[in-house]
Amino acid sequence: MSAVTDRIDAAKAEGRVALVGYLPVGYPDVDTSIAAMRVLVEAGCDIVEVGPPYSDPVLDGPVIQHAAAVALEGGVRVDDAFRAVAEVADAGAVPVIMAYSNLMLSRGWARFADDLVAAGGAGVITPDLTPDAAPEWIAAARERDVDTIFLVAPSTTRERMQLTCDASRGFVYATPLMGVTGERAAVGDAAERVVGAAREAGAQRVGIGVGVSTGAQAKDIASYADAVIVGTAFVRALGDEGDLERLRVKVAELAAGVRGEA
Repeated sequence: MSAVTDRIDAAKAEGRVALVGYLPVGYPDVDTSIAAMRVLVEAGCDIVEVGPPYSDPVLDGPVIQHAAAVALEGGVRVDDAFRAVAEVADAGAVPVIMAYSNLMLSRGWARFADDLVAAGGAGVITPDLTPDAAPEWIAAARERDVDTIFLVAPSTTRERMQLTCDASRGFVYATPLMGVTGERAAVGDAAERVVGAAREAGAQRVGIGVGVSTGAQAKDIASYADAVIVGTAFVRALGDEGDLERLRVKVAELAAGVRGEA
């Protein structure tokens, strides 16, 4: 068990699923991004994905790419991500980092895990890293009780689905489609299918991300997943203006959705 699984299970005990919110560090500036993460917690997020901006975010859509570019131009650093992790933990949510593998590798697998633990973080989501390509990371994470959260998609083969679910800790991150992140008018039935495939492979907790932007979508996903993951919709609400109140309203909408109130 871990802080991530404990929080997901606590939400289930309340008769709902967990809400996971993502924001990039440094957008529109470091201090505002950290204040925004506190808003996520205050408005209903159980778990917060802290995103260290990366110069080539190939899996992110235009909204998050723009936010990362602004953050990098502003001089954000990886250490700012660990500061954000500490702030999220202090606010009462479970912090995890969403990081591209080259960023982690450049810091060193063990050092990255040590810095995360020191800041109060619980796990790392690695969108571009598969378990078979990550033995050093998995070893460093296991030694420090850091959750390794890997991704699966509808195109994931049965063999690779099994491998990924076996290597994942905390939850399995399921995306209902291949492609970049971003809001979508409808998530589609692929989301439920990929959750089912992950459960067949032994995943006990599955979160759905990529495309979730409304309370109604969150309510629908809550009927079959263990966590609803929202990123682009929150980044868009925050905007270049750093509008914390607009963000708060959007988080509250999604929080109502995971409670079946949308």
